[in-house]
Amino acid sequence: MLDTMLASHSQSAEPFLAPVPALATFAQDITHSPTRVVEKKEHVYHEADPATHVFKVEAGYVCVYRTLSNGRRQIIDFAFPGDFVGLGECGEYTTNAQATERTRLRCLPVSALQQLVRDDPELGLALYQALSCELLACREHLVSVGQKTASERLAAFLIALSRRNERRGEDATDIVLPMMRTDIADFLGLTHETVSRTFSKFRANGLIDLEQCILVKIRDIGALCEVAEGGGA
Repeated sequence: MLDTMLASHSQSAEPFLAPVPALATFAQDITHSPTRVVEKKEHVYHEADPATHVFKVEAGYVCVYRTLSNGRRQIIDFAFPGDFVGLGECGEYTTNAQATERTRLRCLPVSALQQLVRDDPELGLALYQALSCELLACREHLVSVGQKTASERLAAFLIALSRRNERRGEDATDIVLPMMRTDIADFLGLTHETVSRTFSKFRANGLIDLEQCILVKIRDIGALCEVAEGGGA
């Protein structure tokens, strides 16, 4: 997702700030593109569909995932309002994108994006750097899923969402989770039960409060960061 790309999930990496004029041009073109409304659980696109459009989430949320040969699902990312999905695809989509609630999208044809890049090389460089940051974030996530404990993974996930809020000028301690526990589990490589138990442990330890399952209030962000870095339970 473009907004996610612009700042790596890695705590050690500095946020990437793309050239403002290039991204302003991109945003302006998107504004004049047609919109599409996708209902909850409806797909924006499926894996192997022709990659005809790039989509900006204007309202709602999108889950981006792959289906494995054994039928299991690996969630790759979640797109929030302001994020883009479908960037970086070559010829056909390599993932599935599904709305987690009623979602409004702005649709930009890939051909129009390609023309924008031809007309504005600075935009091409900005998107290249942004996609490079996404690759870095994916590598960090791979390390997290492969090597970290359940507590470390969930803490890092909450910290990433907190920092996303901060970058957008929102409250860094109030986190909206527009996805089910099973979705978080499929993103972090855990079971639904483990995710639920870890949330309960964080609440019991005074790190977070939970409201209506979808709202998380971070009570001790320093301690949560320590858990994410492997220094706490």
